[in-house]
Amino acid sequence: MAVTLGVWFAGDVRKRTRLTLATGVGLMLWGEWANWRASRRGVGPPRSGQEAVVVLGYRNTGARANGMNRWRVRAGLRSIDPRAETRLVLCGGACAGPETEAALMGRYAVETRGYEGELVLEESSRSTWENIAFAIPYLKDVDRIKIISLPTHAETARAYLAEQSPELAARLVPGREYRFGEWMPLKPVFALYGVAKKLRARFGPDRGA
Repeated sequence: MAVTLGVWFAGDVRKRTRLTLATGVGLMLWGEWANWRASRRGVGPPRSGQEAVVVLGYRNTGARANGMNRWRVRAGLRSIDPRAETRLVLCGGACAGPETEAALMGRYAVETRGYEGELVLEESSRSTWENIAFAIPYLKDVDRIKIISLPTHAETARAYLAEQSPELAARLVPGREYRFGEWMPLKPVFALYGVAKKLRARFGPDRGA
């Protein structure tokens, strides 16, 4: 009897382990798909000409760019077309620390990543809506626009640009904020956060982060 119970218990543990692993893998693959899809919403086909790469800042409490802001800068830099004239626009005021997010990201881009192109720091905004509103003056003379952040956040920002300036939104093209496997364990969380923001937007304008 004891042997039978032991075999049953061991089989049950293996079954639950397989189910847990399958659920985890499925959730991460869903997160990948949801983020990939978000990175493709609100953009048109690639086009030539001068470009602006707009990087949205994240709350930064310290005296150097935090991990999220460093990643966003790297995603912005890899989105630059080396054949094009590019303006890098870094957005974000001093929302959580003494220095602006834009200044911290700019220092990281130049001093650590070696960026030498045209650089604009937008240091007044305190939300995603303001990121876009205050970046618009730097977008009017370019042929294509790339907005860089986490894919679901960038999708929200593109929707804000479509509200604020449909003419400029028509110039949106894909960036390279999405990479398969990057942030993989957290992508389901990012995707769920994006869904929550869309649900909130149905009941009124969301002009927050």
